[in-house]
Amino acid sequence: MLWVAAGVVALGFLITLEIAARRYGQPGPIANQVKALVLAPKPGPLYSGMALMMVVLTWRQRFTAAGVAIGIDVVFLLVRWALDAKTADGHFGTGALWVMLGCAVIAVTRRTGPERALLLKGVGLGLLLVAARKTGDTWLLITSKTRPAVLDPYVATADQALGNPSWLAGRILAATGPVGTRVLDLVYAQLAVAAVVVALYQLRNVAVERRFPSHYLVRTFLVIGLLGPGIYMIFPVVGPVFAYGPGASGTGGVHWAVADLWPHTPPPISTPHPVSYDEITPRNCMPSLHTAWAVAIFIHTRGAPRILRFAGTFWLIATLCATLGFGYHYGVDLIAGVVFALTIEAALRSLHRGWDRPGIQLVTYGTTVFVALLVSYRYIPMEMARHPAVFGPLLLLAMSSVIYGYVRTTRQWQPTIAPTRPPEPQPEPA
Repeated sequence: MLWVAAGVVALGFLITLEIAARRYGQPGPIANQVKALVLAPKPGPLYSGMALMMVVLTWRQRFTAAGVAIGIDVVFLLVRWALDAKTADGHFGTGALWVMLGCAVIAVTRRTGPERALLLKGVGLGLLLVAARKTGDTWLLITSKTRPAVLDPYVATADQALGNPSWLAGRILAATGPVGTRVLDLVYAQLAVAAVVVALYQLRNVAVERRFPSHYLVRTFLVIGLLGPGIYMIFPVVGPVFAYGPGASGTGGVHWAVADLWPHTPPPISTPHPVSYDEITPRNCMPSLHTAWAVAIFIHTRGAPRILRFAGTFWLIATLCATLGFGYHYGVDLIAGVVFALTIEAALRSLHRGWDRPGIQLVTYGTTVFVALLVSYRYIPMEMARHPAVFGPLLLLAMSSVIYGYVRTTRQWQPTIAPTRPPEPQPEPA
């Protein structure tokens, strides 16, 4: 019943976004996914979704599913090329989508009982990842169309308390040359792939145990992606490279920018006010969801083998460097993103294990800190900029307090193993 209820809610949400996107003359997530059944799909996690679905299959079934998906893609690619070479853009994924839908049909028609439920859960997990990408694209479109004014001057002013880290990181990244830029761009763009790798490790025993674990990375990823854009609507921000620089394309944002300052000249301290921006650029900075997702990957790799732990640490550090170095986020965005991720992770863990007093306190405290951060960025940025020696440490202390509370509470939740007493020596028989 819980899965059915979640499916109904997700479907209703997708329909709502479809209607909203149509109002702005754009196809929504449902239309885009239906088109991907025949037309060349846009880059997206179709094969990643199929990989997650295959955790419920046997190895033989996995090889069969992968072979069928690749075969379908080859056939579609040849047909597209024969009809119109322009549509053969090299993007694959149609086969993966057809395989996932085919597994859903098999589950309904050929499986019964627990086997049907397990296969449907696997298909639902894969399709949910695919739908999340399409939903995110629609959300970003809505933010750009419905929020003509952005609050970047407020955030840039508040960021003075941290010393304008995006400006510093931008200059450092430029000094590293093309190598550093390419590495960070790869990390930033392939965050979802890293998450799928970690999720596949967490779900590696599903086919054997015939059940999903109680909590895993995909749940946190999806909730972050669902709630984050709602904050974008409340606090629309485009980022330093757009509001104070040339834009990500190099020239597109100049005529919309407050001033062309990033990354060489920090913005002056002046009374902030909302500024107009184009209807194309997403207002997706506050909080930094890339930071939140990287924090989630870091958390979920702590109990993994050493190579995954190192990878999780590297991905977190590289993502923080990329978000600042490319000018996509301000420093205060990252602080809000860390608090946002830890609060959601704590809530999901509490939901799994039962809401106890430490869990309720941690979620309440994290929510309070997050709201306080947004309020301070909006209403006291001038005070933050004028007194960086006070507000800079306060921002870091607020984030650190949530980190400490999360670590302390989750350690309390870990099961403790009582030491075994050695057997007492038995007296020798007389």
